[in-house]
Amino acid sequence: MPRFPTIQATLGIAGLVLLATAAGTAHAQLQPSGVAIDPQGVLRVKLVPEENGRLTAERRRAAEASLPQELRRPSPLRKVALSRLEAELAKHAATGHGIPEEIANLAGLTRVRYVLVYPGKGKEPGEIVLAGPAEGWMLDAAGRTVGVGSGRPTVLLEDLAAAMRAFPPGQPADRTLLCSIDPTDAGLAAMQQYLRQLGRVNPAADAGQIVAGLKESLGLQDVRIDGVPPASHFAQVMVEADYRMKLIGIGLEPVPVRMRSWIELAGTASVAANALQRWYFVPDYQCVRIAEDDLAIELVGEGVKLAGADEVVLPDGRRQAADREDRASKTFTETFTKKYPQIAAARPVYAQLRSLVDLAVVAAYLQEHDGYGRVRWAATTLLDEQAYPIETHPVPTHVEPAVHAVWRGRRLLTPIGGGVMMQPRRALDAENLLADEEAAVAAVHGGSPELPEGRWWWD
Repeated sequence: MPRFPTIQATLGIAGLVLLATAAGTAHAQLQPSGVAIDPQGVLRVKLVPEENGRLTAERRRAAEASLPQELRRPSPLRKVALSRLEAELAKHAATGHGIPEEIANLAGLTRVRYVLVYPGKGKEPGEIVLAGPAEGWMLDAAGRTVGVGSGRPTVLLEDLAAAMRAFPPGQPADRTLLCSIDPTDAGLAAMQQYLRQLGRVNPAADAGQIVAGLKESLGLQDVRIDGVPPASHFAQVMVEADYRMKLIGIGLEPVPVRMRSWIELAGTASVAANALQRWYFVPDYQCVRIAEDDLAIELVGEGVKLAGADEVVLPDGRRQAADREDRASKTFTETFTKKYPQIAAARPVYAQLRSLVDLAVVAAYLQEHDGYGRVRWAATTLLDEQAYPIETHPVPTHVEPAVHAVWRGRRLLTPIGGGVMMQPRRALDAENLLADEEAAVAAVHGGSPELPEGRWWWD
């Protein structure tokens, strides 16, 4: 009689189950490109055919032909005046004919690098200016708006509005923006019970049956969103980035750069039998260089870190902190953080997540330093859902468990959890602020706005 291994479950990252045998992505000609949310709120990975260079070039030519000449050319530092932008937004919103692309895409900004505050003088109001690299834009194969040259996603006005609504004018207050994908306690308990009942199995013959049983017992995972409207693009990006990071970790989405996934690093000796590996994105809070007069900041670094938190799962499905650290998880999160720029270049959703962190810090800075009051700008249109609707996207409420199969000797690994958590005001704490020692940020500010007549953006 052949000797079959006894099931020993190792739990890990919420909403995902890593099971047993080698598996890859769905099809060689398809690639993950985003997520889709069905009418019941269940989120799934969206696959699109791999695109050849000819189709990309055709889309680029068509996009450039439709853009004004001045918006086609790349700019190392494009400036956007927010109150003037809002006036244009209000004008177009009143017509009911939709918002022009140049407004929705902040004149092609691909990252916010500077925030410049110019206080009002006398009866004249001031202005808040965002500045950063910009270029012409197009839609990629997944429907994201990206720069025609760099492929980096544009910074979206609706994401800026979501961040401003989280940190509006008024008394500064700590607020956490987060998403979390988590199994239910009942689901975890049911999955552990299912694994205990399996006993000894033939992995080759029963892998499909085990996968189906795990998915059924674990059930749908809950999606939690706090701090921003769940129906916003801001929320959708957080959830997609979190979910797809976990797919990379357990080997269900190819790693886009040279690095090893968690499942490639994990070994049976280093993973406890009831361990729950949780990975979540947090901002790199040492990302703000501030001018001495507090009227300008520069956003530096990549802005995003991947962190881990080790837990164990009790028999009733409850979770508690683990006694020991998982070395494979630590290596995976540290490498993911180190290679974040390359990953973001290969997978645009991570560049979008970086923009969300930037915009959240921008909004927290304007609230903390009363940027609105100093320029006498109420931002009434951007802060009003009736005037400028941003809650227009499907709300993700659940995620189906993703199941991969990898045996480690006689042990079955089953990772599941994680999320995105931002506390933007921490970037403004004294210990995190970077001094403008060479007055480089102050030099970009320049003391006066030099606004072109009748323009809301300029190079």
